Amino acid sequence: MAFDGLRFAFGTLSVLRVRVDRWDRPTAGRAMLAAPLVGLVLGGLAAGVGALVAPRGGALLAAVAAVAALAGLTRGLHLDGLADVADGLGSGKPAEDALRIMKQSDIGPFGVLTLLLVLLAQVAALAEAFTDSPGQGALAVLTAAVTARCALAWGCLRPVPAARPGGLGAMVAGTVPVAGAFAVSAGAAVLLWLAGAGQGWPALRGPAALVLGLGCAGLLLRRCVRRFDGVTGDVLGALAETAATGALVALTLL
Repeated sequence: MAFDGLRFAFGTLSVLRVRVDRWDRPTAGRAMLAAPLVGLVLGGLAAGVGALVAPRGGALLAAVAAVAALAGLTRGLHLDGLADVADGLGSGKPAEDALRIMKQSDIGPFGVLTLLLVLLAQVAALAEAFTDSPGQGALAVLTAAVTARCALAWGCLRPVPAARPGGLGAMVAGTVPVAGAFAVSAGAAVLLWLAGAGQGWPALRGPAALVLGLGCAGLLLRRCVRRFDGVTGDVLGALAETAATGALVALTLL
């Protein structure tokens, strides 16, 4: 059953070809708890791309390559969700109308502006990390990717309702126990602490970036639940990108 959740996680959250045999809420809950493992794999691949580009292309190009690799490995899923949520929140309309705006295939001015600022922030923070060394940059990419997927577990806590029936949001909403979200986040913090030690980071730098990134996502989650009466797949994508950006900014400032 654990492998069903892992397959669900990779099949839903990445471009990797994985056969999903079970599509039900218990499996969805296990998938959200396994999401940080998806972040570890995708983050490792994107970090490798950035580290390969950095020696010849420079820090800025390495940062762009890493961000582009992560977007490609997820089909831009989380970025699309971020843009849709920005349009929904920015519309100022009642929940039903805002959800309808989010479901449309086009992108509005709020979505464009939010995407631009978030991607600029991610590239700027990663460029700073790659300037220090390819290893530092790679670890920053990994930190952002793992933090983003930890945020998915927190967005699917059992007290959090779905904003509408149907879709991925309704499938995963309310499926994760609080203890489970704490456990996977604590495991991620230990992983980042160990990885950071190998790069000479202060002991709490990686875990602190994780916590601050999740805190940023938590603020957005609270706003979305109040505004839309729950979460959708787009909201979860927005949480992931917010957590990743918050973690990268924290790494830069710490």
